[in-house]
Amino acid sequence: MGILRSTFISLSEARQLRSLAESSSIGKKLSRRFVPGLEIEDVVASAQDLNRRGISSTLDSLGENVSDEAHAQRSAKTYHTMLDKIGELKLNANVSLKLTQMGMDLKGGIAERIVAGLVDHAHDVDSFVRVDMEGSPYTQATIDMVRRLNQNAKSSGRVGIVIQSYLRRSESDIEDLCGQSIPVRLCKGAYKEPSDVAFPDKHDVDRNYVRLMTKLLESGTYPAIASHDERIISQAVQYVKEQNITPDRFEFQMLYGIRRDLQRRLVAEGYRLRLYVPYGDAWYPYFMRRLAERPANVLFLVRNLLKS
Repeated sequence: MGILRSTFISLSEARQLRSLAESSSIGKKLSRRFVPGLEIEDVVASAQDLNRRGISSTLDSLGENVSDEAHAQRSAKTYHTMLDKIGELKLNANVSLKLTQMGMDLKGGIAERIVAGLVDHAHDVDSFVRVDMEGSPYTQATIDMVRRLNQNAKSSGRVGIVIQSYLRRSESDIEDLCGQSIPVRLCKGAYKEPSDVAFPDKHDVDRNYVRLMTKLLESGTYPAIASHDERIISQAVQYVKEQNITPDRFEFQMLYGIRRDLQRRLVAEGYRLRLYVPYGDAWYPYFMRRLAERPANVLFLVRNLLKS
């Protein structure tokens, strides 16, 4: 793992630094590159603007692990509000959530009941719920829950999952998920993992990404190719052309504020693009993990800071 990447992942877990950053004006200003605002109105306005430009979105209320059911229910209420907005405004948008934010660490199946309610709501407003993937201790439980949710007749096709190419287990997971017609969002991964669980070398992560990407494009259910790596995106474009895979069978996904030039180009070339658009005051861990995924973003932020 590169020094910059490992440093930013460690910083994402630093509680005191997080508290300081989230309360500082300069921290909030820097975060706006990746987080359009702190309120639900901000993320809805961003989704509307993206739709006008032919781009769909995934809305996310930023947050981390909750310690009691009351906090989990508050998180769920926020997502129900977002789904209401999607339905009311006819947005080309869906939502993405973390299970730990919905009570995954609590007993009694709280998280699954909450997410099941959100998936039912997504069905009612013609939207979709993407269950994000967190650190490897949650991988199997996350996959198992999504499988169970997808077996519900009303939920089928309304819930998807994220698979990380840096995990050694991901190839077998994708084969299983494809067999159950569960939509997969493929990303590289941004958590600190031991070498027996995840590939430590970037080259191996990238190579595995391409291998998993071709599997998904060939046999996945509307896969999402989530990457800002121009080389990987070019390989995806070449593969779908060679295999006569039409653009309506998959989509590219990118993060709000990253590689806007590449975003515009993909849309101009007729490919479907969805941006992951987060909001909220708990932006610090997300922000640091984005820097870990692409340390070149640090240079962008420094240049803009010097201009201000």
